Amino acid sequence: MKLFIDTANVEHIREMADLGIISGVTTNPTLIAKEGRDFLEVIKEIASIVDGPISGEVISLEASGMVKEGIEISKIHKNMIVKIPMTEQGIKATKELTRLGIKTNVTLVFSVNQALLAATAGATYVSPFVGRLEDTLHDGIQVVSDIRNMFDTYGFDTEIISASIRTQKQLSDSALVGAHVATVPYAVLKKAFTHPLTKNGIEAFMKDWEETFGK
Repeated sequence: MKLFIDTANVEHIREMADLGIISGVTTNPTLIAKEGRDFLEVIKEIASIVDGPISGEVISLEASGMVKEGIEISKIHKNMIVKIPMTEQGIKATKELTRLGIKTNVTLVFSVNQALLAATAGATYVSPFVGRLEDTLHDGIQVVSDIRNMFDTYGFDTEIISASIRTQKQLSDSALVGAHVATVPYAVLKKAFTHPLTKNGIEAFMKDWEETFGK
């Protein structure tokens, strides 16, 4: 499973890229707005750091506007993926952008049926929102698993991005059920490095070394 970082914070992206653990970036209008910077400026800087898929989301609600925005987003950099909302208009736009050879990420997916529609329209990626599903007492990981089984059964090339990851368990479970990608916030990625037993083990090793050889 590949790891993407879900943020528009360039410093966080740079930190994780330097560690060699991320192969892509997802953004959305909320994340871009949080940075208080120009969309194009942020995306270009991200593209200079990470040589992998970068999702930039449209803000239009009509298919014609989504297609127009998607074409412009695709021109920013060769790695751009156009992020499209899972609506009737979004699926219509996905079909047209696919026809134009532009890669898409259908977002705000919450069911197998929605993933099926997106894949049928030619989406490059679908993004089921694990955390938001679990907020409503639904099993988000099971939805990811069911989508993967459906894609495998029918031979869809569409990849699954497990999104809205909020906990370490959601991250590990996404890997275990076969998500192709997990897009993960900075704070969750940072926590993935740590475990109490790792910390205790390092402290024990250092103590043993110092008792034998000194500092």
